[in-house]
Amino acid sequence: MTDFAIAKPATDLRITSVVGAAHFTSHFFQLVLPPVFPMMRESLGVSYTELGLMMSMFFAGSGLFQVLAGFVVDRVGAHVVLPAGMALLAGSVMLMGFAPALWMLFALALLAGIGNSVYHPADYSVLTGRITPSRMARAYSVHSVTGTLGWAAAPVTMVFLSTMFDWRMALSIVGAGGLICAALVAMDRADLVIPAQKKHVSTGGEGSSLRLFMSPAIVMAFVYFTLLSAAFTGLQNYLPTLLPNTQGVSLSFATTVTTFYLTVYAAGSLAGGFLADRTKNHDRLIGFGLVPMMLLSLAMGYVALSPPALLAVAMATGFLGGMTIPSRDMLVRSATPRGSEGKVFGFVYSGLDLGALIAPPSIGYMLDHGSIHGPFIFIALMILGTLAPAFFVARRH
Repeated sequence: MTDFAIAKPATDLRITSVVGAAHFTSHFFQLVLPPVFPMMRESLGVSYTELGLMMSMFFAGSGLFQVLAGFVVDRVGAHVVLPAGMALLAGSVMLMGFAPALWMLFALALLAGIGNSVYHPADYSVLTGRITPSRMARAYSVHSVTGTLGWAAAPVTMVFLSTMFDWRMALSIVGAGGLICAALVAMDRADLVIPAQKKHVSTGGEGSSLRLFMSPAIVMAFVYFTLLSAAFTGLQNYLPTLLPNTQGVSLSFATTVTTFYLTVYAAGSLAGGFLADRTKNHDRLIGFGLVPMMLLSLAMGYVALSPPALLAVAMATGFLGGMTIPSRDMLVRSATPRGSEGKVFGFVYSGLDLGALIAPPSIGYMLDHGSIHGPFIFIALMILGTLAPAFFVARRH
């Protein structure tokens, strides 16, 4: 895709900050429910399986509607779609605080997922269309970091609010806060609009879009995102469960290791942004990060490590994985025709939701059948599987 955005550093910083703040809310709301599951279970008299299915409804709505959201972004603009999606997500979470029955929570979770579906196509459409090309990867890295910070902030916030009040009030408070954020983003229309002279209008209708989605580079990018998401979801969600079995550490220490993993993952994303802005060989940067990450993941499952060594290995794993994220986004950018940013990013990034759906039942099945090392093999195979699609996309463009 031809570089066409030139802006002052201050303008790039302002746009990146607005989009990053919006992305923070997306990841924050993805994790507001699990911390209050024990209270919801007792209050509603439901099982953890039912509550887990509620989260599946959320990610199903997000993944299934993400492609449609991309078309809408390309048609009407991110300045309309992004705050609308934010409001739907936040409003649904706020209403969960008043829902008297489980079926209502399921319906609201689906609506929240639909609201969440707009973020990737809208965010990346704005960043790709407005940020100066020489600073693009750094903008992508900030976008990734703000999402990670949203994940980190949600559990602490929900535990605090539910302790101060109850789970219903906690959901209502954070939902109301999200609505305020949506209003603030809606007021900043100027930073989210892609000027008409910078936006090439796609032609060809549905048949053209289908051919675009079925092009080898876009299909391989989708596969890459799905496998990468499955690997990263497995590590992020299951390290606290896996490490006590494979390394003999306490659950508390395993949780601490996971926190450090996520923190250094964010630092790696920032560093990867600077590196990706200084090279066009993004596939090589991905390989340099993911191959040692795969080996370190296997080490956590098969090599007896002292607690300090385990912490160091987990941090190195997080840094290397995070370092590849800006290059991941740059690969998709390189394969995207101008004017199709919303639909392409929406389609490709729906692979993240698919990967997030694949990993939990796969790893859960292994654990239910007594395989404590199998999940690390699964994670390693997912990482290994990303390499060929990444190199394919880079070589095609």
